[in-house]
Amino acid sequence: MIAETREFEIGPVPIGGRRPLVLFAGLCVIESEEHTLKIAGELKEICREAGIPLVFKASYDKANRTSIESYRGPGLEKGLAVLARVKEELELPILVDFHHPDQAPAAARGADILQVPAFLCRQTDMLRAAAATGRPVNVKKGQFLAPGDLKHVIEKCSAAGNDRVAVTERGASFGYHNLVSDFRALPIIRGFGAPVIFDATHSVQLPGGGEGCTGGRREFVPFLSRAAAAVGIDGLFLETHDRPRRSLSDASSVFTLEELPDLLRVVKEIDLLVKSDG
Repeated sequence: MIAETREFEIGPVPIGGRRPLVLFAGLCVIESEEHTLKIAGELKEICREAGIPLVFKASYDKANRTSIESYRGPGLEKGLAVLARVKEELELPILVDFHHPDQAPAAARGADILQVPAFLCRQTDMLRAAAATGRPVNVKKGQFLAPGDLKHVIEKCSAAGNDRVAVTERGASFGYHNLVSDFRALPIIRGFGAPVIFDATHSVQLPGGGEGCTGGRREFVPFLSRAAAAVGIDGLFLETHDRPRRSLSDASSVFTLEELPDLLRVVKEIDLLVKSDG
């Protein structure tokens, strides 16, 4: 049995309680308008066939790239315009991350849920700015935090008048250039009442472990996804690409789009079993 969490809606998509898991999936970073619409359309069809609700995600700016030479994205204004087309034309709810408190109002106008990045998850001004928009908030758990520390992060959002907060687990630092997934974190965080999302693609990263970039072990994404579903999660977070090795960000860890249907089929079966009354 797993503990129930608060329920709320991300656009038309409910999350929390004992509801079936939600897929948060999309591009690590917007590469072009055409490509973003293509990936969003393919994801919508995959999720329709799988019977899994989808929240599309993509970043307009990757502010924490390893190298100054790395591609960051189209920026706030152009990126949000692309996501507006995805939302309008494909009728998908949108998740977007932001990197400065001043960006929160603009991001909230185009997104259904705002994401606070892992490296900024303790920044009170970031949390308060996200909460103040009235949108649901997804906080990425920092690699440097213990699961119990998320209680204070959630309370900061609640103090700003917003308790529609989800937390995403994405691995903990384990020495240099490595992360480890401690699945005890999932029920611990759930115990605070927040829906818990597992980020399978960032959890297989090797931070700074590439040549001027972040490395990763994409082949472990299915194993971690299945394990997280078996423990009990409200959502699964995956960054994906049609040609992962050509991705302009996180090329070593983004998941292959063509392999996604098989993964979702297995994860859905596990999720239904874990959340069944039997």
